Amino acid sequence: MAIDTKRLNKTVAKKSSRPSWETYFMEITFLVAKRSTCLRRVVGAVIVKDKRILTTGYNGAPTGVKHCIEVGCLREKLNVASGQNHELCRGIHAEQNAIIQAAFHGVNINNAFLFCTNLPCSICAKMIINAGIKKIYYASGYADAISGEMLKEAGVETIKFNDIIKSSELPIL
Repeated sequence: MAIDTKRLNKTVAKKSSRPSWETYFMEITFLVAKRSTCLRRVVGAVIVKDKRILTTGYNGAPTGVKHCIEVGCLREKLNVASGQNHELCRGIHAEQNAIIQAAFHGVNINNAFLFCTNLPCSICAKMIINAGIKKIYYASGYADAISGEMLKEAGVETIKFNDIIKSSELPIL
C-alpha cells in the first residue's frame, strides 16, 4: 500500500505550527549546550544575523587543553561561588567561544543577535558590547549584576526568553 505523502504533509502541517524564529534559534542553543564539558553549568550560545546562524559556542576548555570532565573542576575544589573569580576556571564561556569562532573564521557579527541559555557574565558582556552584538535572548539569569548594567548602558537589548514563550516549550537538558 502506497503512502499518500501530499495528504500526510497537509495533515502534519495542520496539527503542528512552525516555531517562531526566536524559538527555533533558542532550541538550537540548547542543543549546542549539550556539547559543554563544564561540570557546574551547561551553557550554549548561537550568534544570528538576518535569520542565519553565524557561529555557535559552548562552555569548555580551549582546543588542546584537557576538559574539566577529564581533570575535575578547580572551582568546585576551591568552593568558588558562581559569578565570582572567573579566572579560576580552565574553561571558556559559550559566548566567548561563539565570538572567537567568528573571529577565527572571519565572520562579521556586528549588529548580530546572541541566543544564550544564560544571561552572559560581565566578562562576556564586555566582549559582546565590543563585538557589536545588539540583542541578547537568554533563558536563565546569572549571578552577575554588573553584566546587566553594562549591557543596558551600552544599548544592548536583553530579552528573557521565557517572557516570549511558555517555559514548557524550552528543551530540558
